[in-house]
Amino acid sequence: MVSSLLMRYIYDMTTTSISTSITTLCLNPALDVTYHVPMLIEEQKSRSDSARHDPGGNGINIGRALKRMQVDAHTFCIVAGDVGQLLQRLLEQQLDNVYYEHVDGETRINSTIIEVDTKKQYQVTDAGTEIPSTQLNRVINDFVNQTGQGFGIITGSCQPNVPCGLYAKLVEQINQHGGKAVIDTHGEALRLAIAAKPFLIKPNRYELETIIGRELPTIVEVASEGRKIQTNGVDHVCISLGEEGAILVSPDNSYYAQALNVPVNTTVGAGDSMVAGLVAGFSIGKGPEQALRYGISCGAGTVMHPGTELFSGDELAGFRRQVVIETLNI
Repeated sequence: MVSSLLMRYIYDMTTTSISTSITTLCLNPALDVTYHVPMLIEEQKSRSDSARHDPGGNGINIGRALKRMQVDAHTFCIVAGDVGQLLQRLLEQQLDNVYYEHVDGETRINSTIIEVDTKKQYQVTDAGTEIPSTQLNRVINDFVNQTGQGFGIITGSCQPNVPCGLYAKLVEQINQHGGKAVIDTHGEALRLAIAAKPFLIKPNRYELETIIGRELPTIVEVASEGRKIQTNGVDHVCISLGEEGAILVSPDNSYYAQALNVPVNTTVGAGDSMVAGLVAGFSIGKGPEQALRYGISCGAGTVMHPGTELFSGDELAGFRRQVVIETLNI
């Protein structure tokens, strides 16, 4: 039976919905393995009482989050080898409308180790397997065509042989089709994508500091840098601030929301959940304040769960009511 909270949330999503497509691109998905250990000890074995195996990769997580909000989306991803087959099996019950492109090699495995005693978190990520150019072109063409005039979410890392400017190229193609490109990446790929003028970007504070070359210790400084990017052609700039919350800079104003006070199990997947919430809000015609409210709620729900397990739908209605939005006038 669907809970009353979830029913109210679904009603809120569907009664204001508009006809638009949402697609996510995940060129470098992963099998995410999470270990909980008492403490890591140098040159000693650390025993984990249990390990979680979850389908991972930023685009995969965003697709999973959208489904939990009852939002239809198409997911495009690259899979390889035996690990890729396991990833597909794990995704069968979690995603609809998935397009798999099979390549040689092995899908990467990412590991997260959480020290229970210290609550420290360690992550090791793999680079991923190469994608032949013919198969890469096929995937991105299908992704752009499916996006049409809807939202195309381009996120995560790329394999070593994928050109750094690919995401910027995809932004340009989506813009030409009348769609709205959403970017969540880092480094040079983010800098180039910003120049192509996407609809929305969602760097975290460190990623923003990296591309501008200086630290941003205050909320005002973060919002001011976000405004510079926004006035240069990006419609919406959302900067996640970890335990401090997030800022959304939009054409009309800048908005700050504190993070909700919830128990934190792991932060893995929280940024992806925020992206899903933002896009879900914008896709049903919500304004920036409400879109930020959706994003904060999704992130709060996710940090409470182990591994890369995401929020559950019946958590969101209560979280959204708790979010406080401050207008910054920046």
